[in-house]
Amino acid sequence: VRAMETMKLPIRVICPGRVFRNEAISARAHCIFHQVEGLYIDENVTFADLKQAILLFAREMFGPETQIRMRPSYFPFTEPSAEADVSCGVCGGTGHTHDGERCRMCKGTGWLEILGCGMVDPNVLEMSGIDPEVYSGFAFGVGVERVACLKYNVPDLRLLLQGDMRFLRQF
Repeated sequence: VRAMETMKLPIRVICPGRVFRNEAISARAHCIFHQVEGLYIDENVTFADLKQAILLFAREMFGPETQIRMRPSYFPFTEPSAEADVSCGVCGGTGHTHDGERCRMCKGTGWLEILGCGMVDPNVLEMSGIDPEVYSGFAFGVGVERVACLKYNVPDLRLLLQGDMRFLRQF
């Protein structure tokens, strides 16, 4: 909102930061993580633009065969909102590891949610002094550790956050 209130249009913002969330710690989630948030506002921005931006990011990060899917969700300040999943790189999207075990990273689904996103709610634009009849935009937040797990086939996100330098040096 601060960017929308102070920047000239079009707005393109990327903001990295550390996040604390009250949630259970598991192989695929942690209460402390890093997130990169983005905001893009211009004329004629659509959900198709958002989806293409996420697909481009996923394929650049994980390879040209990477698939995405968008699932309806809810996030404050965006409408419509979605969670974006990518095909799991740990199990190759099969849901199982090479030894036949259920993949812990994607919980056997073959998919892993990497970010939340959505179109900036027109009311948020208006309250920020931006005419929603002329401008639209999208926002997203992507978890850095989850992306690293997929990129480097790390089966348990907790390994990245334990401070074991022997493990971390390989990256």
